[in-house]
Amino acid sequence: MAKTSTQYVCSECGWNGPKWYGRCPECGQWGTVEEFRESRPAAGTRTAAPGRTSRTTALHVGDGTATPITEVGTESVHRLPTGFGEFDRVLGGGIVPGSVTLVAGEPGIGKSTLLLQTAGAVAKRHPDRTVLYLSGEESQAQVRMRATRIDAVTPNLLLASTTDLATVLGLIEREHPALAIVDSAQTIVSQEVDGISGGSTQVREVASALIDTAKSLDVPVLLVGHVTKDGSIAGPRTLEHLVDVVCQFEGDAQTALRMLRAVKNRFGPTDEVGCFDMSGEGVAEVADPSGLFLSDAETPVEGTCVTFTLDGHRSLPIEVQALVTNSVLPTPRRAVNGVDTNRIAMLVAVLYRHGRINLLGNDLYVSTIAGGVAKEPACDLAIVAALASAARSRPIPRTTCAIGEISLTGQVRPAPRLEQRLREAARLGFTTAVVPRLRRGNRIPGLQLVEVDTLRDALEALGLTGR
Repeated sequence: MAKTSTQYVCSECGWNGPKWYGRCPECGQWGTVEEFRESRPAAGTRTAAPGRTSRTTALHVGDGTATPITEVGTESVHRLPTGFGEFDRVLGGGIVPGSVTLVAGEPGIGKSTLLLQTAGAVAKRHPDRTVLYLSGEESQAQVRMRATRIDAVTPNLLLASTTDLATVLGLIEREHPALAIVDSAQTIVSQEVDGISGGSTQVREVASALIDTAKSLDVPVLLVGHVTKDGSIAGPRTLEHLVDVVCQFEGDAQTALRMLRAVKNRFGPTDEVGCFDMSGEGVAEVADPSGLFLSDAETPVEGTCVTFTLDGHRSLPIEVQALVTNSVLPTPRRAVNGVDTNRIAMLVAVLYRHGRINLLGNDLYVSTIAGGVAKEPACDLAIVAALASAARSRPIPRTTCAIGEISLTGQVRPAPRLEQRLREAARLGFTTAVVPRLRRGNRIPGLQLVEVDTLRDALEALGLTGR
C-alpha cells in the first residue's frame, strides 16, 4: 500500500516543506502555502506505463560493466542548428541530440515565440523529419495563430495541446521528432504522483520523465520554465540540476531588446550572450548589437560619453548621458537609469575631492540609452566624464571613448580585458580612447590611446578642467 505524507507547497514559487507557514519562507508571499497529500509508492510497487520501462526497474537492466575512458569513442556529435545564429552561439554551436534545455524568463518576454520560431526553422531545414511542439498553456488554434504571424507554418511541424505527462511522452515516442518543445514544465501533470500543477513534486517528476525519454530516444527537448517574482526559476532547484542547459531569456518589457544567456551549459560556454529584437513579426536576431546603445546624434552633445562594457565574450558600447541642474530642494535629487545609484554618489564625491568639480548641491540625472547597463567599475571614467561635460557645458568628441575604474583616491585603475574593448572601439570608428596606463605596449591600429594615471589627468585629456 502506498505511503502518504502531508506536504505544504507554495503556489507562487514552488517551495515545499513539512510545516505550514502563513508567509512563504522562500518568496515571502502571504497566504500562498497550501496543504496537499503526496502519495509515495512503496519500494518495488511502482509500475511502468504500457510500452514504457520504469526508471526504477531500469536501474537493474544492463550488463553492469564499465568501459575504460580510453576505449570510449570520441566521434563528433552533430549538433542541430536552431535557425538563429545567436541561439546557436549561446548553446555552443547548436542543440546536442538527446539533451534537455530549459529556457526560462518572465511572462511575456518572448520565450514561446522564440521557441516556436525555432521549431519552424528546424522543420523547414529538415522537411523529411517532424518537429513536435507540445503546449500546455494554449490550444492548437492559438498556437497556429501565433505561428502564422511569425511565419513558422510548415507541414512537418506538429502541434499538440495537452497537460498530461503520459500523453506528452507517448507523442514523443511515437513521432520520434528531430526536436521536441514542451511549453511549459509547470503546466504538465503526472498522474502517477500527487501534487498541484507546478508544485515541486510534479515539476521534478515531469523533468525526470522528459530527461529519461530524451536520453533513451536521442531526441533533443526544449523545455520552457516559469520564473518567480524575484526572477529565479520556479520549482525546485533540482530542476536546474537535472537538465543539461539552463538559459535565461531576459530584457526590459519597455524596449524591444532581448538577451539570451546560458546560466548552465554542459556542452559549451556559459559566458556567451545572444541578442534579439522583439517585433510584431516575432523575434529577430541581432548579430551586431553595437549600434543599439548609441544615439544617432552626429554632432557632439554636452553631457554624453561612450564607454565599452563586457557581456560574456562580447564588448558592447554604452553611451552614458548626464544632466546637471541647479537644485531648489533641500536635498539635491539623484535620478539614475542603467547605472548604480550608490556608485554615482561615490563618483560625485571623488569628482569634488580630486577633480575640483563641485556637484554636491546640484540635481543630477544620469542614464544610459536603449536599456543598456553601465554598472561595472570600468564605466566609472565615462560616468565622471559625462557629469563633468554637463557641468562645464563642454561636449566630448563623438569619436572619443573613456574606459577605466576610478578609486576613492582619484586613481584610474585598469579594466579587465581592455584590449578586447579597444578593438571593438576601433572597429566602430572611434579614434581616441582615454584609458588607464597600460602595463604592456599593446597598440590598436587606428586608435590613439591617451593613458592617464589620475582623474585629474583624465579630465585634462578630455578638456574638462578649468571654468
